[in-house]
Amino acid sequence: MCGRYASSADPDLLTEEFEIDEIDDDLPGASFNVAPTDPVPAVLERVRDEGVVRRLRALRWGLVPSWAKDTSIGSRMINARLESVAEKPSYRKAFAARRCLLPADGYYEWYDTGRTGAKGKPVKQPYFIHRADDGLLAMAGLYEFWKDPKLDGDEAWWLSCTVITTEATDAAGRIHDRMPMVIDRSQWDAWLDPARTDADDALELLQVTEPAMLAAYPVSTQVNSVRNNGPELLDRVAEVES
Repeated sequence: MCGRYASSADPDLLTEEFEIDEIDDDLPGASFNVAPTDPVPAVLERVRDEGVVRRLRALRWGLVPSWAKDTSIGSRMINARLESVAEKPSYRKAFAARRCLLPADGYYEWYDTGRTGAKGKPVKQPYFIHRADDGLLAMAGLYEFWKDPKLDGDEAWWLSCTVITTEATDAAGRIHDRMPMVIDRSQWDAWLDPARTDADDALELLQVTEPAMLAAYPVSTQVNSVRNNGPELLDRVAEVES
């Protein structure tokens, strides 16, 4: 799964990188320890009278389907598995019509060292997995609208998202068996296109990341706590012994 990631690029960089037309006022600031239910920057396209508009806006990480009773379900829906995303009721409609890109510096996974620590708990070493060329990862995401029946107007709408994951390639597979799907730059326009509503068509845009594109290194266990959030979380630490 993808349960934590870093997203520190400023809006100006994201605007240039993704050719954004509109930017929301409430974008979250840089985060080096994005956790479930946090607001995250997302790139998406919506149809307006003047045509299709590409927006950079804030979404809550953890998808809340339109039929949900409340938003609590979102914390359990941070990832959508590639193998079932086109058919599973929670994601099916969003996959067909509400796809987005979630910019990231990289993401964290925890490697089981095979050792045990205090109280017999397994010792796990966090790793930061990123593009080998240090460019941005454009993670494949879905977004959804949920309306709070207790509120009116714009405040009633809750916008949320999920990250699509797949089996990990060699670069990340030794650390964890799942990884986020990444959309190649050449496919950004097609992935975001709201007129592209055929699920099989969208599935063809999802390609497994080549192992050579990714790199990973161990980082401090400070990332284990959501209270810690600073650039030092990306500092390399000594390789652990398994």
